[in-house]
Amino acid sequence: MSDHRILIVEDEERIARLLELELEHEGYKTKKVLDGLDAISAFRESEFDLVLLDVMLPGLDGMGVLRRIKQGSDVPVILLTAKDETADKVSGLDLGASDYVTKPFDMDELLARIRAALRKTVPGTSLSAADLIVDEAAHEVTRAGQLIDLTPREYDLLLYLLKNKRHVLSREQLLDGVWGYDYYGDTNIVDVYIRYLRNKIDKPFDGPLIQTVRGVGYVLKES
Repeated sequence: MSDHRILIVEDEERIARLLELELEHEGYKTKKVLDGLDAISAFRESEFDLVLLDVMLPGLDGMGVLRRIKQGSDVPVILLTAKDETADKVSGLDLGASDYVTKPFDMDELLARIRAALRKTVPGTSLSAADLIVDEAAHEVTRAGQLIDLTPREYDLLLYLLKNKRHVLSREQLLDGVWGYDYYGDTNIVDVYIRYLRNKIDKPFDGPLIQTVRGVGYVLKES
């Protein structure tokens, strides 16, 4: 029996009830709300280990709820939406969402993504490459002594590249390692985030660290 508590935010009563039944069958403890404002109230009143969050909500939309949650919490959030455009996915992930599931979704796949999002990572000390340093305990990134502001997804991607320093990683490996599941959509999202990272940790400094291996993928190593 799991002790994890999951907040379900879904305005379609039928889907919300289905999620509630399936999650409780899996041993999770749940709370169900049907609009964005109630979601904020519920989140502030109780502690949750994960939030399932519909994007299209009355009162306050999912992106607004996500922004407020992420202002003071690292609780993983999985977005549920009928939208399937890459731009929408990037927007949600940039705001700190852990994952993005397009409706209609397969319940077994959703449960697998929930398990992946709930896996706890034990903070280490620090990782480095050249003058780039990632302090896991402080969740800080610096290069040449300059603090670099990254989104949660950019940070996760950089951390994964650093933990696999000098190893060439395919887009599929990066999707699986960073997004936490086998991604069945367009791998272009990896290229998008690599570009974001390069603009922040490579362009302003001497010596690029993230390198492209044509036809294979990406590798982080000292020049």
